[in-house]
Amino acid sequence: MLERLRVALGLEVIPAVFFISALFALVFVGLAIPYHEAFAAFFGFLTTWISTYLGWFYILTVTGLLIFLIWIALSRYGNIRLGADDERPEYGDFTWFSMLFAAGIGTILMFWGVAEPISHYANPPLEDLAGGDRESGQFAMNLAFYHFGLHTWTIFALPALAIAYFAFRHKLPIRISSLFYPLLGKRIYGPIGWTIDIIAVIGTLFGVATSIGLGTLQLTSGLHYVSDQGIPNNQTVQLIVLALITIIATISVALGLDRGIRRLSQFNIVVAIALMIFIWIVGPTLFIFTGMAESVGGYLHNLPWLAFWTESFQDTSWQRSWTVFYWAWTISWAPYVGIFIARISRGRTIRGFVSGVLLAPTLFTIIWFSVFGLSAIDLELRQGVDLATQVQSDVSVALFTFLQQFPLATLISAASVLIIIIFLTTSADSASLVIDMLSRRDDQRSLLRQRIFWSLALGGIAATMLIAGGFDALQNVITTLGFPFCVLLVFMAAAMYRAVRADYYGYTIKDMAAGRVPEPLNDDSPRGDDNPIG
Repeated sequence: MLERLRVALGLEVIPAVFFISALFALVFVGLAIPYHEAFAAFFGFLTTWISTYLGWFYILTVTGLLIFLIWIALSRYGNIRLGADDERPEYGDFTWFSMLFAAGIGTILMFWGVAEPISHYANPPLEDLAGGDRESGQFAMNLAFYHFGLHTWTIFALPALAIAYFAFRHKLPIRISSLFYPLLGKRIYGPIGWTIDIIAVIGTLFGVATSIGLGTLQLTSGLHYVSDQGIPNNQTVQLIVLALITIIATISVALGLDRGIRRLSQFNIVVAIALMIFIWIVGPTLFIFTGMAESVGGYLHNLPWLAFWTESFQDTSWQRSWTVFYWAWTISWAPYVGIFIARISRGRTIRGFVSGVLLAPTLFTIIWFSVFGLSAIDLELRQGVDLATQVQSDVSVALFTFLQQFPLATLISAASVLIIIIFLTTSADSASLVIDMLSRRDDQRSLLRQRIFWSLALGGIAATMLIAGGFDALQNVITTLGFPFCVLLVFMAAAMYRAVRADYYGYTIKDMAAGRVPEPLNDDSPRGDDNPIG
């Protein structure tokens, strides 16, 4: 039936993956808007239950995957290439590192660069910290680094590594189901594989929609400030802004402005870095330097504890709104970021890939949060500016409230608005292409109407969550929908291990799928030949 519908509509898709994912999105939008109160209560209940009973699973999974990536990079499998044995990287190290920063994290940095540190500074999660003092400031920076450092990039790195490995070395399709070939064999082309791809498509849809929704909240706050409160900051304006972003992204998809979008994204990164340098220079420069060094030390010192902290001895739900939400959100759009990173990483070794993806973006994140976070804390701690009260009432105003305290406030606020607009539109444009890729076979064409549908779906889902409760709805929906893909990540790591072990000893992954478990030919020497899947 679905195949007949595909033919009738003239689509080039995997019927089960496309239609079930599309139906889920349409039902979500169709029911959540008229029944937004029941919708909010339902997802609020699910989020509370998952955070209470399965929050530990999110936390231990991400930490376990970080350990796995470090191990596989340092192991004998680290020299295996993401491609043929004689391939070399398509991009030089500097270009590759630069492109990693464009991996869709711009909206995260813009939204949370001020909001996260100042929130934890005012309301630290530990009972022995009073809040609003130096110790709270130090711990706030540790938490910001924890949430956006190695752990976040672990979530992006594992799917990216697996996609690059199976696509470039074993010629499998660039779909999430392909990563499970060592466990499922040809069943990835049937209902089990389709189910995996459906989870990936839905996760990417809602993960990117959450980012767009958060960016819209922040953008509306920015327009409110830049216009000297002439543009109101309310739900109507938020929906208008979101509609404009969706229209721009859809026009970009329709016109095929891939090259222009790429250049615009690169320009945007330059402007964002220029903004960061400006704050670094006109802000508390010395405090940023010294605070960064101290915060990095505190992060490394506290990381083993933070990585396993689950609030077991505290009667609080802090992690539901922070760590669990972050991991669920990052996990849900990991396929989108993973495909981007994989496509620019062909020819690299596993060791070089893991070290680059974990360390380079984490270093940039540390610098970004040090500049914006420490400057915000300095305003509170030393200059008596009450940022925390405003941020706690509306987290989306954090950046623009912060920028008002610096020279050329209107200019840098306007630049920030431009940065956010470009980040949002380029993310929506790129995401529609990735979702289309996840829902069709490699031998099927990427049709314009398919990409337009996914672009409109992203905007519709983001609008629905804003209508149904704004920031709280975004948190609740993504915490719930991110869990299935979190489970898939565990099996993804297992499949990756089995595949590289087979590869190292000269077996194909077809041997693995057939149940011929590879054993070493001897303890020291792998067979060493390149064995494509075919």
